[in-house]
Amino acid sequence: MKKNSIPIKLIKFYQRYISPRSLPRCKFYPTCSNYARQAYEKYTFLKATILVIIRILKCNPFSKGGYDPLK
Repeated sequence: MKKNSIPIKLIKFYQRYISPRSLPRCKFYPTCSNYARQAYEKYTFLKATILVIIRILKCNPFSKGGYDPLK
């Protein structure tokens, strides 16, 4: 099994079956789910999880959103 394959599969499931049924509301580009997928593909589980949590915390009513790529 590849590194971080379970979180990546869960994100793909969300993107394919859950996200299309809800209104688009992500303020950021790339979307939070794409950002998370990229993080799990690039980094270790722990580092990716920390990056994803930080990104989700940025998504609030007071945030402007915009372009926020994975570094």
